[in-house]
Amino acid sequence: MPRIAYFGPQGTFTEQAARTFGDADLVAVETVPLVLAAVRSGEVDSGCVPIENSVGGAVTATMDALAEDEPLIAVAECVLPVRFSILVRPGTRAEDVKTVASHPHALTQVHDWIAANLPNATPVASTSTSSAAVLVQDGEFDAAVCAPVAVTHYSLETLATDVADVDNAVTRFLLVSRPTRVPEPTGADRTSLAVVIAHAEPGSLASTLSELALRGINLTRIESRPLRGQIGEYRFYLDLDGHIGEERVAGALAALHRNSNQVRFLGSYPKADQSPSVPSAKNTDDDYQAARDWVRRMREGR
Repeated sequence: MPRIAYFGPQGTFTEQAARTFGDADLVAVETVPLVLAAVRSGEVDSGCVPIENSVGGAVTATMDALAEDEPLIAVAECVLPVRFSILVRPGTRAEDVKTVASHPHALTQVHDWIAANLPNATPVASTSTSSAAVLVQDGEFDAAVCAPVAVTHYSLETLATDVADVDNAVTRFLLVSRPTRVPEPTGADRTSLAVVIAHAEPGSLASTLSELALRGINLTRIESRPLRGQIGEYRFYLDLDGHIGEERVAGALAALHRNSNQVRFLGSYPKADQSPSVPSAKNTDDDYQAARDWVRRMREGR
């Protein structure tokens, strides 16, 4: 049975996401960088990590850890709706709660609910939603904002559940592995990249994005993170519709590799919502093949 490390401890949304990738031996790991380190070392076959939330934004720990050290690639993704439970020690009432702990992304998503329902509580950041449950269980804090599954792992009770400020909030997770042969395109794929551009050259970001636009590639996400120890220099994280096995995407990646300071391929994988990644007009594989055939005929004088 494959071994999947996930951002733990037990009872996190990441555990729930890992379970969607099929039967596996799940291994809880304390931090995102340690999850990826376990994959790189071969201790596990793959790792499940959060990459972005529709309320809190990008998970920067994941972005940074994917861009550094040995390359890893995403092979699948999962999108989970995010509804929380408020867990407390048995007998704790809402008016007793003076501190409420959770991961910063979780606290962002229940800020208004806490203000309205736990007016005496001070939010406190923890390393994960489940580590907050452990701290409440140990008596360090009064309440934890957790994934509903957490109540099955800890000696706590549910003060409230189905909690969220935004009803349709979701988190996207990636399943990553050591580099391997990329599966064939499905027609509903996403490709992820980390690109360091030549920042001193005017228009370098526009030139980078134009390589996608010229090939009719839809850019679905762009985030920037500073390069460690280099003020004013940034790495850009791109998600785009399409698969490296398609002519248009392969051509764009080749152009970025030629013109950028660094490009790290982070994977081509099926989209969780299975929405088609349809090439625009004149950008299908057949169009590229026809163009190459025409050039060859011109060279041959035919």
